[in-house]
Formats: sequence, structure tokens, C-alpha cells
Amino acid sequence: MSRKKGQTYTAEQKTKIVLEMLKEEMTTSQLASKYEVTSQSLGKWKQQFLENASLAFDVGGATKAYKDEIEELKSENEQLAKALGKATVKAEWAVGKLKSLDLIDRKSLIESKHKEISISEQCEIVGISRSSFYYKPVPMSQKDINLLQKIDEIATDNSEYGYRYIHKQLLEDGYQIGKNRVLKYMGVLGIQAIYPTKKRVTSIKHPEHQVYDYLLKQYWQQNGKKKTVYVPTPNEVWSGDITYIRINGGFMYLSAVVDWHSKAVLAYKISNAMDATLATDVLQEALAKYPEPKIFNSDQGSQYTSYEHTQLLKKHDIQISMNGRGRSIDNIVIERFFRTLKHGNIYISDYQSIKELKEGVNAYIHKYNFKRFHSSLNYQKPMNVYLEYLKNAA
Repeated sequence: MSRKKGQTYTAEQKTKIVLEMLKEEMTTSQLASKYEVTSQSLGKWKQQFLENASLAFDVGGATKAYKDEIEELKSENEQLAKALGKATVKAEWAVGKLKSLDLIDRKSLIESKHKEISISEQCEIVGISRSSFYYKPVPMSQKDINLLQKIDEIATDNSEYGYRYIHKQLLEDGYQIGKNRVLKYMGVLGIQAIYPTKKRVTSIKHPEHQVYDYLLKQYWQQNGKKKTVYVPTPNEVWSGDITYIRINGGFMYLSAVVDWHSKAVLAYKISNAMDATLATDVLQEALAKYPEPKIFNSDQGSQYTSYEHTQLLKKHDIQISMNGRGRSIDNIVIERFFRTLKHGNIYISDYQSIKELKEGVNAYIHKYNFKRFHSSLNYQKPMNVYLEYLKNAA
């Protein structure tokens, strides 16, 4: 299904693309390149698909809802028409509908050879900039992918590094790159320095989502000059986070839930999209397999402040805790797990396909949980400690 210049995708074609995306046999970058769309558009299509999936099993109910909505809109339009005139009402309604469309659909409405309305005027009407109309998505090159992987390696080895230090290291390693580009790529990867005090970060929270207080201060202890965290029992605190993992031809995202005391990985998933669905799916899996914890801690990313994720926590009466702004150290347990995974598996494996990546990570996490000694547990194994606690608590 190749896309010709100026072609738009039908609802049926978008559905096929989203279903292909959900198979997770290609990275988002590869899919975007294949269908000549932006990664952001793919993310929006996936979100729209999942939000409306239930309509397939309730066609009658959906039809009735739309009929009721149409009747309400008709009533509102009649009232507005008396005050403003039908022409004004129709114009405002049309503008609202245009703004609800995604960028690709709005661009498709513009007629470059319209005799009476210029391209600039059409862009203004549909709510996009003129430059957006002319922009053609450029697939990420292998050079850029290699650069992303290098930035990830430097950040994993030096968790305290901000973009200036990473930039200096890249220059020393022979890369030609500016500081602003490093900052941009750190944002793509969701990387931020682990600072003991608040600093500027690249992660962006959703402006309309509630941010919750950090509830884990009670578990931090001062040992001489060093601060450490100690949660006395398993299943008291869980942590959730998402990290970038490299693969030949692009990158994927790994979301995980880790128990703070035992360090056991309770659930995880690899996906080609870093969205709220990924974070929520992993939390649902953990809650389906194990008793709910007292507290769940995460960063302030939109995946964790989303309605779906926070409502799932509230449904199970789990207290919601979030890192302070710019303080990845507040979630240090899962940050250390990601570092261990990358050094012990990702960087030395050079996975060539998503299938290989998933199989390799599955094998490594099983080893980490059941076969690998953990020094902070007096050289016991994480999942053994966790399951033994549940057995004794039953």
C-alpha cells in the first residue's frame, strides 16, 4: 500500500496500518517511512482506533448515541441561528470540525489550484501553518539512528550527565553535532539526567493532567554522605517507567513494573509506541498476576498522568506517587534495572529484528528474576524473594 504524492488515506487504509502497527513487527520509524507519514500521525491513528474499538461490538448503541448527538446539535444550531444567522453557525461548526481532524486530513483538504482562495488562506481556515502544508516527512537515516544509540549508551553509563556533558562526550568520540540537537534527541529517547536537586529536564508532562506528590521520602535514608532508599517489605512500593532500547533499523520502547524491595520485574512489554496504552497495559498485567501494592511511583510523563493509568490505580486503591520535577533519582530502583538490562543484554546483543529483541529480552529478564544474584538482597534472587514473601503473607 504505497502512497502517491498528494494521496490521503481512507479510514479502511488507516485501520490496516494501525493493525500492522499493533503487530509490533516493525518500528514506528520503519512504518512511518513505509507509508510516508509522520510518527505523530501513526500515534494519533492508533489512539483513535483503540478509543473507538468497542463500537465494533455495539453498533446499535453507537448509532443511537450519534443520533442523539445529532439531535442535540440541531437544537443548538436552531437557537444560534436565531441570534447569529444560519451562515455564521455553519461556518463556526465547520471550523470546529476541521480543527478536530489530524494534520494529514487537514492538509488533504487544501486545493493548491483553487481560483479564489489562496493556499495561505486555506491553511488559515483549516488551522495549519503554510510550512506544514509543504512539509514532507523525511525517514530517519541510519546515521541518526546510530547517533541515538550512542547518546543512549553515554546516558546509561553516566546517569548524571545532562545534554551539555553528553554533547562534549560525543565531540570527543568524533561525532559532529550541536548541543541543541543533542537536547532534541534526548527528548526523543525520554532521557534526562539523574540529579540530586531540581534541574531543567527534557521530558514533557501533559498540561491538562494532574501531577501527584512524591510519597517515597519516608524510605530514603542517610548513610554517611550517601543517600540510599530502603523499602522494608515486598509489594509495598512498585515503580513504573519506560526506556528506549536499540535495534537494527530503529528503536523500540520497553515499559516495566518493578517491586522496590525485591527488585523483581513483575511485568513488562516491548512496543513501537511510547504512549499511555503501553504503560497501562503493563500495569494491568502486573495487577492481574500479583496483589496490588500500597504505592505506585512513576515520573510525571503523560503516559503515567493519563486518565487511563491513574484511574486504574484508583480502582485498586493504590496511592499514586510521582517523581519531583527533574528528579529521576526519585525512581532509582527501576532506573538501575534499565541500566543493568542495557549493559547485560541490549548493548552486547546487536538485535537484528523485533522478534529477536523480544526473545532476547524475555530470556534476560527471566534470568534476572530467577537466576541472577542481587547484592542488595544479600545475594538472593529477586523473584524468589518476592514470591516467598507472598507465600508467607498468604
